[in-house]
Amino acid sequence: MKEMETKMIYFTVNGKPEQAEFSVDCPAQDVKDLFRSAAEAGPHDILKLYNPKGNIINISPNLEPNHPNSCYKLEVVASDCNNEPLGVELAGALGFDLSSMEKRLQGLEKKILFEAGGTPAVIYEMKKQVDSFREKLESVEHLSWLGLYKDLSEETHKPSPFYHKRTLHKTKEECDHVRDKFLKMCSLEVSEEVRQYLKTPTFDNWQWEDAEIMVLLQVMYADLDFIAIYNIEPEVLQQFLFEVYRRYNNIPFHNFKHCFCVTQMMYGLIWLTDLRSKMDSIDLLIMLTSAICHDLDHTGYNNAYQINARTELALRYNDISPLENHHCAVAFEILEKTESNIFRNVSLDLYKHIREGIIKCILATDMTSHNEILNKFKSILSHFDFTNKDHRDVLMMILIKVSDISNEARPMEVAEPWLDCLLQEFYNQSDVEKLEGLPVTPFMDRDKITKPSSQTGFIRFVLLPLFIELANLFPCLEQHIIDPVRKALDYYTEMEKALEREKQTRVQCEKAAKSKEMPVEQQSIEPKAQ
Repeated sequence: MKEMETKMIYFTVNGKPEQAEFSVDCPAQDVKDLFRSAAEAGPHDILKLYNPKGNIINISPNLEPNHPNSCYKLEVVASDCNNEPLGVELAGALGFDLSSMEKRLQGLEKKILFEAGGTPAVIYEMKKQVDSFREKLESVEHLSWLGLYKDLSEETHKPSPFYHKRTLHKTKEECDHVRDKFLKMCSLEVSEEVRQYLKTPTFDNWQWEDAEIMVLLQVMYADLDFIAIYNIEPEVLQQFLFEVYRRYNNIPFHNFKHCFCVTQMMYGLIWLTDLRSKMDSIDLLIMLTSAICHDLDHTGYNNAYQINARTELALRYNDISPLENHHCAVAFEILEKTESNIFRNVSLDLYKHIREGIIKCILATDMTSHNEILNKFKSILSHFDFTNKDHRDVLMMILIKVSDISNEARPMEVAEPWLDCLLQEFYNQSDVEKLEGLPVTPFMDRDKITKPSSQTGFIRFVLLPLFIELANLFPCLEQHIIDPVRKALDYYTEMEKALEREKQTRVQCEKAAKSKEMPVEQQSIEPKAQ
């Protein structure tokens, strides 16, 4: 009788060496069960196996045998909602829970078997979809962020950088902690040096905590005289800022720090262009408040996703700027509460004017209206009149648009981390689009864009044309926002060229390595011309 041929696979689980032996014709499911057992993983856990280069590989009978000095690495991703903290985390990240889906299917199948005496084809199809989803999670490297590493020891892996916090929405404990710090700091005097620094585009947001950011926002309202002019009570402003903080989510880019960056740039532009002498204070109040509220309750998925996925927001707003409409709605939910309504002491007519202005400004941040707004601004630029309300309205929309996408006008050490955060959010969305079979947003696809390529086109065709037109009205902005953006374009252009050179070198090395591995007689064979 012929001896059965086996394979020996060496791997680690959380740094601990393990090994698995199986026959070459072993069923695929048996191989997975073997690895599941070695890792002490539960039936609802998802496994991921990486080779020494860090690439994900399928757990199957076709695994290449290896040696103890070239171990594979096995990671266990928890999807069991009985494991409460991890289950809640994964469900929050995905928007649903795989284990819950499976349990519902099992219950439904039992009920149908009992009542109908057989399993209909639709149940098999549903099971097939669940199995397919699990297969994607276990075999697609880019989807690692969808799983959260299971605690197998004290030295557990760090959570994915896509979710720098535990939950999408801020927890009560998190909010209470920040609120207490904020209220303790409210009475402290902010130095004149910081107040002046706050008015510049070079301001570094990364050195400030959330509670400190709220204090700085409070300073902006005070230094622009809004508190005195519109009789805004300090405790109401503090409650308003806290409610705003609470309603920004824990996502990589469109978070509370982004809200602050946009507001701080708006504040800086007001001072740099001396808008206080050109526009009514009510317009400045509208712009600053719009900047604070412009991305409230953003969940990290853009309008294209909302519309293609037919989300609740897309249905509610009939596919018309679903996110921006939602940000407006959340802003006025906060302002509807007496204790957080910073406009509660203004007349009804003035409140209507403020509401109209905030809605107009926030809706202008939808990039689908970019060209329309920019063209309108260009058409009035030669005869711009600050006494003309229509002209002022267009300028207000331009200013919030500039503030919203102004990161590249900041010093590189401030701007580049923001690009990393944005790409995290983009990749997150395109991964989900692929999983759900939706159209993949091209500039978010990790398989098609790189860090520099994502910026060079955006700076050339979106940022510079917009910034240049604003500088045509305010020439002083040339040095403050246009020069830094041109430097950023040069920086990412050079990075793009360097990546291309590196890619070409790698391809040449791979070709050379393949030719060395090829037998001599094959190397000498030249393809004949057709």
